[in-house]
Formats: sequence, C-alpha cells, structure tokens
Amino acid sequence: MDKMSQIFDPSITWKSSNWPTACLHVTGEDALSFLQGQFTQELRSPIPLAAAYGLWLNQKGKVLADSFVLRETADSVWIISFSSSAAVISERLEAYIIADDVVITDVSADWHSVAVGGPEAEAWLMQVAGAVPAAGEFVRATGGGLVFCGRRDGGTSFEWLLPSTVGISAGLVEVSADDLERMRIATGLPRVPQDIGSGDLPNEGGLDAVGISYTKGCYLGQEVMARLKAMGTVRRRLVRVRAEGRGVPAVPCALLQGEKRVGELRSAVADGSGGFIGLAMVTKLGLDPAQPLAPEPGDAFIELIDTP
Repeated sequence: MDKMSQIFDPSITWKSSNWPTACLHVTGEDALSFLQGQFTQELRSPIPLAAAYGLWLNQKGKVLADSFVLRETADSVWIISFSSSAAVISERLEAYIIADDVVITDVSADWHSVAVGGPEAEAWLMQVAGAVPAAGEFVRATGGGLVFCGRRDGGTSFEWLLPSTVGISAGLVEVSADDLERMRIATGLPRVPQDIGSGDLPNEGGLDAVGISYTKGCYLGQEVMARLKAMGTVRRRLVRVRAEGRGVPAVPCALLQGEKRVGELRSAVADGSGGFIGLAMVTKLGLDPAQPLAPEPGDAFIELIDTP
C-alpha cells in the first residue's frame, strides 16, 4: 500500500471555497492565435467550449506559471490559475504582444471558486450547477459561472468559477486549505511556482505528461521541450517525502545526505498524526534513495517515498 494512502479518505466527497490567484480575460481579434503561440497546450480544439491545463515557459523552457485556459470564442479566452499569480502571467504575455489585437484584463477580484471532488462530485454538480464537464471542455452553470475539470488530487475533481456576487451552494463536507494541501502533496501534484518554478523544467516535476503538447506548433520554450523529450531523462526529480514525529519545517530548505546537498524541500504540511509530508526536488546523481535526508547535518529523519 502507498505510504501516503492514509493521509486522506478518497471515499469522501468534499468541497472547498477559495479564490483563484489569477483570473485573466483575454480579448481581441488575435486573442486565440496569440495565446496559441505562448501556451504549452493545444488551444484549437474542435470542442466548442474547450479547456486545457498547461504552462507558461520562458525561452529556456523553465516554468514561470501554470493555468487552465478556457476558450470561449476566438476572441474571448479565460486564463485561470490557483497557484500562479495574475501579475506573472500577465507580464509574461504582455512582453510578447507586438502588433497583435490582444487585450489582457485582470478580473481576479471579480471571481471566486468552489473546488469539489470525490466519488459523488459529478452528481452534486449536476444537482446544484446543472452541468458536468467532460475532459477537455468547460460548461456554463445554471446558477452562474464556469465549471471545468480540476487538478486537486489523483481522483475526480472539478473547479466551479463563480462571480464574486454569487453565493456558494451549501452541502458536502467543507475541507480546509490544509486538507487540500494534504491531498495535493499525497498525490504528488506540483504547485507552480512553489514546487516547480523559474529554475525548474516541467519534466523535473512530471508536468510534461499533463501540461505539454509535443504535436502542436511552435510556442515559447517548445524547442527545449522537444530536446528533453528526445533525451528522455532529467537530472533532478520532484518526489514525495515524509517524516514521523516531527513538526513542519519552514520551506524551502536544503536537504542533505551526510555533508552533501542532494535536494531541497519545497512544500510541507502536517500529516495529521504528528509528522509531515512534503514534496522535494532531489538530484538523481549520487543520491541513495534508501537513506533518509536531513535539513541540517547529522539529523536525518526525512524519508523518500518515491524513487527519483
């Protein structure tokens, strides 16, 4: 059994109220074609109301931000993130607008959201929102807002983006931010830029499998992604770690084996039983996966759950 499996109960249907860290509305005649050349995923889907999760990279293929992109029409596109900032995404895009008819409006303060997951999530959404999206699409809720598939844990989850003036529906178990963090870390889902950021490649956190298209046309960082795919490996990897009977350390912090620095703890949250779980970026060169890691010399107590 996975050592993280006891951290949260996958049989519970839950919801969590939160605010997106970025909600940008991109409009203009060139909105879709411009974003197509910047985003790592294909945006020209045949689905009428298309949704895609992907990344915003720099020229070296390093990760600046992640987001969902919802294509309403060719001249009306929504960019939504739950961890990357609106300012970072907006500045990244504005830097490449030359003669394009594109307007980027930050409307983050005008929207809030409900994340919902678990085995009964679809039934609950159908009852209170009147619609359930399939993979790769978003739908309009009867009570207002947009619903699309999320990335909160390894199971079924959805995001319901609502105008800030619309109340959140009652029902289901309300989970806290720490509960969400435990689910995320236990599943091994990176947060951008906390776990994978401007010094990291998507492949180091497994984001190439879910956030990169290798078949679409050119986008910023695409040549680096193609080379990495041909190489088939990276020198570092984001892995899950845990420690028993220890408080949550301040992150980020260096991780050592002996006197050698082998990685960095990027995220950590209490596991509910006196210890903590986390995500750490570790080297694949010279690391002994069987040996614990130490945040300082001589005190090795952090166990690797995954082999890098």
